[in-house]
Amino acid sequence: MPIRVIIADDDELIRESLKMILDLDRELDVIGTCTNGEEAYRLCSEKQVDLVLMDIRMPICDGILGTKKIKETFPNIKVLILTTFQDDEFIFQALKNGANGYILKNTPSAKIKEQIKLAYFGTMLIDPEMAQKLTGMLNNSGNKDLSGYDLTSREIEITKLVSDGLSNREIAETLYLGESTVKNYISTILDKLNLRDRTQLAVFYLKK
Repeated sequence: MPIRVIIADDDELIRESLKMILDLDRELDVIGTCTNGEEAYRLCSEKQVDLVLMDIRMPICDGILGTKKIKETFPNIKVLILTTFQDDEFIFQALKNGANGYILKNTPSAKIKEQIKLAYFGTMLIDPEMAQKLTGMLNNSGNKDLSGYDLTSREIEITKLVSDGLSNREIAETLYLGESTVKNYISTILDKLNLRDRTQLAVFYLKK
């Protein structure tokens, strides 16, 4: 069964171009298009939706609020934000609201289709460069409550340092540990949280 996709974008040219591109792939099925987040939420209520491609800047209900509404009611529906690198603050807010990542609007069409499939199967899509840009926002987003995740105090400390963008070597130097020990800690943390990599770990920390 193809992945059922909704496209939410107030720009008709982008909306229809994306629909045409995705409909060429037999593994994807665009079952609806709309112009804002409220309409996307309504379509999710009316149809069986797997993934929403959500523009971040739209009138009436933008992608940030649209993501929040959808994820609160339909947590299994994946949401990918359509954006540009200049929208880092908006990306931060969308990720906090449960977005599964983002796609840059200048991404080649073949890669857009690939990224939709990755997101559908559980990959968090966030570029390492953007992860670095978000580090300052992570630091300023308040204390994180990681209770209830079976993490030791040392593992929580390392999670915070990963979210700060530190490498294994830098974490080892900060905590006076061996680099291999830090690597083992991170592997254990990823296993406990059922995450794939350091980028997903940073986003997990952001969401908490």
